[in-house]
Amino acid sequence: MELAHSLLLNEEAYNQLGEVQKAEFIFDWLRYLEKLLLATSKSDVKEKQKALVEQLLSLLNSSPGPPTRKLLAKNLGVLYSIGDTFSVYETIDKCNDLIRSKDDSPSYLPTKLAAVVCLGSLYKKLGRILVNTFTDTVGNILKAMKSAESQGRYEIMLSLQNILNGLGAAATPCHRDVYKAAKSCLTDRSMAVRCAAAKCLLELQKEAIFMWSTDLDSVATLCFKSFEGSNYDVRISVSKLLGTVLARAIISKHPGAAVSRQSIRRVSLEEVLELLGTGFLRGSSGFLRASGDMLKGTSSVSRDVRVGVTQAYVVFVSTLGGIWLEKNFATFLSHILSLVSQSHPKATQTQTDAVCGRRCVSFILRATIGGLLGEKAQIAAAKDICQAIWKLKKVVDVTASQHMLVCALQELGNLIYSLGTTAAPLLQDSSAGILDSVISVILHPSISVRLATAWCLHCIAVALPSYLTPLLDRCLERLTVLKSSPEAVTGFSFAVAALLGAVKHCPLGIPHGKGKIIMTLAEDLLCSAVQNSRLSAQRTQAGWLLIAALMTLGPAVVSHHLARLLLLWKCVFPVSPKDLETEKSRGDSFTWQVTLEGRAGALCAVKSFVSHCGDLLTEEVIQHLLPPLPCAVDLLTQLSSVLKTYGSTLKMPSVVYRQRLYELLILLPPETYEENFCAILKELAADLTASDIQVAASAFLLPPLCHQDDLVILSPLLQETDHRFIEEQLLLGNGIACGSLEYDPYSIYEKDVEGDSVPKPLSPVLSVISSAVKLFGVVCAHVGEAQRLSVLEQLLDSIKHTKGARQQVVQLHVVSSLSSFLKYLAGSKGKLGSEEMRKPALALVMGALESPNPLLRCAAAEAWARLAQVVNDGAFTAALAQVSFDKLKSARDVVTRTGYSLALGSLHRYLGGISSSQHLSSCVGILYTLSQDSTSPDVQTWALHSLSLIIDSAGPLYHMHVEPTLSLIIMLLLNVPPTHAEVHQSLGRCLNALITTLGPELQGNSTSISTLRTSCLLGCAVMQDNPDCLVQAQAISCLQQLHMFAPRHVNLSSLVSCLCEILLDNSVLVNLCSPYLLLRRAVLACLRQLVQREAAEVSEHAVLLAKDNREELTSDANIREVGLEGALLTLLDKETDQKLCHDIKETLNHMLTSMAVDKLSFWLKLCKDVLAASADFTTVTCVDTMQEEEGDKGDDASVLTTGNDDKSFPFTNPRWATRVFAAECVCRIINQCENAHSAHFDIALAQEMKKRDSRNDFLVLHLADLIRMAFMAATDHSDQLRLSGLETLLVVIRRFAAIPEPEFPGHVILEQYQANVGAALRPAFTSETPPDVTAKACQVCSAWIASGVVSDLNDLRRVHQLLVSSLTKIQAGKEALSHLYNESASTMEILAVLKAWAEVYIIAVERHKSHRQPLKTIPCSEESVRNGPHSTDGLLDLVHTDLSTLSRLWLAALQDFALLTLPSEFASQLPVEGGAFYTAETSENAKLHYYNSWALILHATALWLTSTGFVVADPDEEAAHLSRPVTPTSMCQGSSSGATVKSPEDVCTDRFHLILGISVEFLCSLRSDATMESITACLHALQALLDVPWPRSKIGSDQDLGIELLNVLHRVILTRESPSIQLASLEVVRQIICAAQEHVKEKRRSAEVDDGAAEKETLPEFGEGKDTGGLVPGKSLVFATLELCVCILVRQLPELNPKLTGSPGVKATKPQVLSEDGSRLVSAALVILSELPAVCSPEGSISILPTILYLTIGVLRETAVKLPGGQLPSTVAASLQALKGILSSPMARAEKSHSAWTDLLRSALTTILDCWDPVDGTHQELDEISLLTAITVFILSTSPEVTTIPCLQKRCIEKFKATLEIKDPVVQIKTYQLLLSIFQYPNPAVSYPYIYSLVSSIVEKLQEIDKRKPEDTAELQIFQEGIKVLQALVAIAEEQHRSQLVACLLPILISFLLDDNDLGSATSVMKNLHDFALQNLMQIGPQYSSVFKNVMASSPALKARLEAAIKGNQESVKIKIPTSKHTKNPGKNTSIQLKTNFL
Repeated sequence: MELAHSLLLNEEAYNQLGEVQKAEFIFDWLRYLEKLLLATSKSDVKEKQKALVEQLLSLLNSSPGPPTRKLLAKNLGVLYSIGDTFSVYETIDKCNDLIRSKDDSPSYLPTKLAAVVCLGSLYKKLGRILVNTFTDTVGNILKAMKSAESQGRYEIMLSLQNILNGLGAAATPCHRDVYKAAKSCLTDRSMAVRCAAAKCLLELQKEAIFMWSTDLDSVATLCFKSFEGSNYDVRISVSKLLGTVLARAIISKHPGAAVSRQSIRRVSLEEVLELLGTGFLRGSSGFLRASGDMLKGTSSVSRDVRVGVTQAYVVFVSTLGGIWLEKNFATFLSHILSLVSQSHPKATQTQTDAVCGRRCVSFILRATIGGLLGEKAQIAAAKDICQAIWKLKKVVDVTASQHMLVCALQELGNLIYSLGTTAAPLLQDSSAGILDSVISVILHPSISVRLATAWCLHCIAVALPSYLTPLLDRCLERLTVLKSSPEAVTGFSFAVAALLGAVKHCPLGIPHGKGKIIMTLAEDLLCSAVQNSRLSAQRTQAGWLLIAALMTLGPAVVSHHLARLLLLWKCVFPVSPKDLETEKSRGDSFTWQVTLEGRAGALCAVKSFVSHCGDLLTEEVIQHLLPPLPCAVDLLTQLSSVLKTYGSTLKMPSVVYRQRLYELLILLPPETYEENFCAILKELAADLTASDIQVAASAFLLPPLCHQDDLVILSPLLQETDHRFIEEQLLLGNGIACGSLEYDPYSIYEKDVEGDSVPKPLSPVLSVISSAVKLFGVVCAHVGEAQRLSVLEQLLDSIKHTKGARQQVVQLHVVSSLSSFLKYLAGSKGKLGSEEMRKPALALVMGALESPNPLLRCAAAEAWARLAQVVNDGAFTAALAQVSFDKLKSARDVVTRTGYSLALGSLHRYLGGISSSQHLSSCVGILYTLSQDSTSPDVQTWALHSLSLIIDSAGPLYHMHVEPTLSLIIMLLLNVPPTHAEVHQSLGRCLNALITTLGPELQGNSTSISTLRTSCLLGCAVMQDNPDCLVQAQAISCLQQLHMFAPRHVNLSSLVSCLCEILLDNSVLVNLCSPYLLLRRAVLACLRQLVQREAAEVSEHAVLLAKDNREELTSDANIREVGLEGALLTLLDKETDQKLCHDIKETLNHMLTSMAVDKLSFWLKLCKDVLAASADFTTVTCVDTMQEEEGDKGDDASVLTTGNDDKSFPFTNPRWATRVFAAECVCRIINQCENAHSAHFDIALAQEMKKRDSRNDFLVLHLADLIRMAFMAATDHSDQLRLSGLETLLVVIRRFAAIPEPEFPGHVILEQYQANVGAALRPAFTSETPPDVTAKACQVCSAWIASGVVSDLNDLRRVHQLLVSSLTKIQAGKEALSHLYNESASTMEILAVLKAWAEVYIIAVERHKSHRQPLKTIPCSEESVRNGPHSTDGLLDLVHTDLSTLSRLWLAALQDFALLTLPSEFASQLPVEGGAFYTAETSENAKLHYYNSWALILHATALWLTSTGFVVADPDEEAAHLSRPVTPTSMCQGSSSGATVKSPEDVCTDRFHLILGISVEFLCSLRSDATMESITACLHALQALLDVPWPRSKIGSDQDLGIELLNVLHRVILTRESPSIQLASLEVVRQIICAAQEHVKEKRRSAEVDDGAAEKETLPEFGEGKDTGGLVPGKSLVFATLELCVCILVRQLPELNPKLTGSPGVKATKPQVLSEDGSRLVSAALVILSELPAVCSPEGSISILPTILYLTIGVLRETAVKLPGGQLPSTVAASLQALKGILSSPMARAEKSHSAWTDLLRSALTTILDCWDPVDGTHQELDEISLLTAITVFILSTSPEVTTIPCLQKRCIEKFKATLEIKDPVVQIKTYQLLLSIFQYPNPAVSYPYIYSLVSSIVEKLQEIDKRKPEDTAELQIFQEGIKVLQALVAIAEEQHRSQLVACLLPILISFLLDDNDLGSATSVMKNLHDFALQNLMQIGPQYSSVFKNVMASSPALKARLEAAIKGNQESVKIKIPTSKHTKNPGKNTSIQLKTNFL
């Protein structure tokens, strides 16, 4: 293909190719040429123009296919527009000649068509240059059209459209001719031609004024005619034409020149609407030509005309736009509603017509009001609709207004539903009186109006949940009062049922008690039904309807009423068959009607129960449900005889009864009605073949039985479109009504499948068939084989015995039920049975495969495959395939060929197993042949579809066929005419399947693969150019697949530009992009995949596309400003399809994730524009004024007001859902920034980097915007948006609270926004705010207070006050809160408030603690400066005032939580009326809220108890505080009688066990979803608890409790990796051990006191291990602790585990530094280990000591790394600390354990000494200082006998000697310090050996330093430390030795003194030495004066030197004195003193 890429066609290469390749080659060259011409310079083009034109024209003659001719024409046009135009006339003549040619052979046709297309393209590109030739051309084309066939007419119309487009106004002379030709084409029999004519006329009306003035009527009539017999595409094109022309007639300001011609008449809006109305009501029969039968009122408007006109209305209004609609809304509304008024009896003469008419009207209203108006305008529209309802209500003639009312009410409901909570002002506005007007219509005589009203109330309740309960109350109250009015009974019962259906959409629910009221009322209605025959039918229906609706509330509510329901159910049917017989003989038709109504209702109620309360369907309940069933089935069998007896009035009730019973049986498990199978099957067979059903409604029966993928080859109406709502009626066929609410009032409470629209049940006559079909499948699968066989044969016979239309109906029903049976069998893995069964089944399916109804063939093909699946026998399957082959080979008719080709595909789909290769080859061969049958597009479509199924299911087996199939597909794509779009769609599916089969292989580079890839891309390109939207959708999904498998080979820029053009082509239709929903879905699915991989590139390509000069795209200005992201947001706002909206959100989320950080300002501006476009600016500005008063005139004030001036928002009135999405995006952006650069959250760094490069952008610089967006969202009318706004605010507070403000040290940046935060929170605490918003706001309040942003108490009070107010509100407990919602909602609110307070209290206590402690850490002090001393306790004081209330409520909440978490077997012991804050009935819902908040409440309660030290106030007083009635379970309040009062000790114990119990229960079985926050809070609570003596004593004294806690903590440590949780756990362990120690000490002390007089020996042993020293696992606290510590240590240092290292000995491993967290954990574990001996008895301590020493020394050995500057690693410091603790343990000295300890400690010391020695010849790099320190700890902390045995002592001394020799100064300094501490040890036995051994070497060292004078501070320090050691020795030495030591010391010191001359020039080190020596001499002199004098006397040189130094010192003192004024010359005194001392 690379050869095709040149400017001129490479003829050489071209001629060597075969036919198919030639076509590909040409197409590829033309595609390349199109891009190349635009990129080549003009001169180059002109140079080769002649040759190129010749080549292109020669191609004209080579009969090019449709895509090729289109490209060819395009290139000719481009070529002439770039190059010279002088030869263009020749080209035009050539084309005209080709068109004139008389050759009519099919082979010549493509050339003619290509010439037509070329002309169109040339005129479009060159326009007025060719003006003088155009009349001839147009004449010639129009002449050719007369003899042209449909393809010709199609191309001519499109060509004329292009000519008109190019010439503009210059084409006027031909306008009339073109108009005339297009008129005839608009009613052409080919649909494609009609579409093309519509496009041509659409172009024509731009210039031809007569179309929208004088000829307006005839254009309209013509369009109506065109709608007749049209398809979906025609309706879209023609409605676009009609709508545009009519809109044009209204808008047009006629141009000046035209005004002079008087022919133009102005058209008023009324006339235009009248015109459209006529089409809607009378169809195409015109105005005056109303035919006779029309006047007689017999003929009805055909549905397709009505649907077409409906779409035209929408286009008309959309073209005029939203603002126009706002102005003219009242006129428009009254006109639209009048379409279904009684003044046009024709439109609504039958119910069927009325239902369809109403649908159309609803569609018009929904599409215009819902699609074009912003929220404010929608509210105004709702008021107008309400006015209309008032007016219509007053109309006396009921029938006249009923349909108008239904439409108005449904639209009002939809409107309010879509507005959501933003509609609140509308309902509060008393002048509009919405609710009153709606409720007043409930009593309307027409049932459809009453149902519509009920539905409207349902919508209001779903949109505004706060109205649900009041509406329910109001309706129940009216229902009770007006029980004697039949209208009221039905009307209000509908309303109640609809409102109950709304509950599941409102998470906050309704009060639980309503269920009881409704149940009672329903029972009352049912019981009173008999009293008054006028009302019995209504009351019966109402009673059962209420019960059925009540079931939707789910098990929690229904379980309380179950017994009553079962009783009613039992009573409604006679007990035995005998009673049924007697019933039959009694009564009249009226009583039977009521009876059937009642029984149908009961069946419905039970069905509702089974489907909504599955959890309650226990065995026992099912047993209760069963008894009436046989009787219900009996009645079913008797119905026909009852009908005979009592006449046809019972027909409808009996059908309804049948349907209800079938529906119930489908839901119940088949075993439950086994004994009735035969009777049921008989009835079903009779129903399916009944003689009185006239209509074949295949469109609703079959689609569920066909495979979803197969429906695409049928009518596009079966696919989802934007017009599905109205197009459905065409699908069902003329005689059948579409679904409507009045057909089944019981559907009013069901959840609708399509989401928000009205339920649309079909009429009972139809729905009974579909239920029968479903049930047949179930029952037939469960009966015996013989019965199954006879039923199938009976059904087969019934088809044979009928004729004509009846036969079709019966066949349809029978085949549907067979399909349903086979589908059920296959699903339940059943078997068909013996071979006889196959025959009737096969006969039925084969008959259907040859049926003229395509849907039936489709279902039959599915059944054919299912049959093979359930027989599951290879031979049978092969036989089926063979039958298909034979039929396909012999049959010539379309029906058989399509049916059997699909059957082959289906077989493959379900049984990939028949893919033995010869089967596959023969299948593919046959389908190849069929797909090339150009005489029948249908056969091609079905065959290709079947081929795509085979490719899909064959998978890798298909590889051998890939190449031929691909070339077949390309050949067909290049040759099938564009008018056969369905063939192209099937080709697209085949290509898609092939790409999937090839998969990742497509990335390969081999020649064969790249050829395949090029072909695939070429196929996609052909489909992209196809005019049909569904083909384009296929192209896009193929490209999406290619992009997934071979991303490098898909041209991203062209793909993105193609996607954007489709998405943003602002076509007239409701400003949605492409009118085809499936195309939009494909585009977004593709975009979503692209942005996952390369979001930035996609975004850039889109913006570039917008910048390229594209005139066609109107909305580009938009994309230029707001990018693809903004365009998608706009689309999200307008789009209504759920799936599409989901994809748009996903796409935006992917883009945000990958790009938000880099394009921060852009994204934030997008979100801000969306949020601000509809924000209420009044609220915003009021915040500013507050800001200004406070003097914070920062930039944020200006930011908050900018919105007022700048009205040019890119987004106009976005809906609330879009704004919610924008608010969520803001949170996502903040989260994204967290993982990016740290400067996003550091303002100083951000500003600095911004200065460095202005392109840098950081989140913290946009803080004002973030706050503003959160504020706008949090104060909106929409509750969802308020929640999102508060969430955003919460995220902002949490992320930005700690960032300091660089300009005001000690402050943080959030501080300046406190007014905004306060103002955003305040509205959430008003009384009418829903609980979920208040709960969220509480969370924000506590986060704000806890964040510490505001330090001034007065400022904090504002927010604090909000929490106080909510605390007051909840104090009354569950009784006092709002009764609007379910009780669990108030539980949520109460707990949210308590949790918020808990968080504040915890923070207050923490701050208080950190300020009470001396400031150890630097950051802490900085904070203290910020908060100032006043706020430290201030926050605690704030909380303190409410603490008594809070603590009570917290304890109550915890007690509730404890009760709720009990296992289900204790349910019977729970309090009947529930807990403090939940009711027993709503406990399930309440659990969730408790789970969310218990942890912080627990922590706070523990802190509070700690602060009181567990001292309880007088219990009576406690009880008096309680405003609630006291329940026996509520703790510490005494029993309800008050007789027994618990002692304070008991109260404390209860509280202690409550907290401990909750914690242990939670920690011991951590759920995977337990949050870190809860675990941490729980551990902190335990810590707080154990901070006080009393709980510690409880734990200490109850050893089992301690062990249990330790085991739980061990498990937490094992299951949670987080270091913070592990550290917190260890802290609790430490406290438990402390508690145990205290307990042991206390016991020992009390024992000593008791036995004071007795001898010490008899004292019993306390502590673990008693006298034996044995520790029992599971019974021992110490053992549990050891386990836990070993776990922690071995996790951090696996080398400690001897099993791992493979030997118990010490292995040489390099020491390692642990992470900071690891070090902390290890240190904490060591602290615990060192505490353990104190918990043991002496014997016990002996058994644990080896372990403890091993671990402690192990840590020392593993982590003793040399750190710079001689620091010890924190783990080493901890292990030394632990060693010290262990060694100084009293157990080492206790007589029972003394000797054992001594031995063990000696071994430990040996181990440490061994660490030095090289192991296996390698020397370990341990830190000598750490090891020496450890030795020193041993020497100093143990009793002397451990370390003084000679062998150890000798080794220790050697280590010190060796270390002194180490050159490292740091080591030397540390060694001296350690020696100093040893030398000073009071016991000479320990210290003297060291002194003797080491002093001499120390003195030598010092003298050595003395000789070479120290050079640096390190050496100076060594020297100083050495001197300190010697001084210490002097102090220790006995009198007789002291003089020698001083004599050693003095010369060394004096030698460092400098005289005056040297002092000036000396280095700083020498000066320091001089000062140090002098100071020491001055100290030594007076202390040992005699020795001093002797030395001085014996050495004059030294004396002289010393005197000189002292004099020098005095001089320097004198110089300094004058500078200090305060001291009065103290220098003299000191100097004199010294002299006297020394000499």
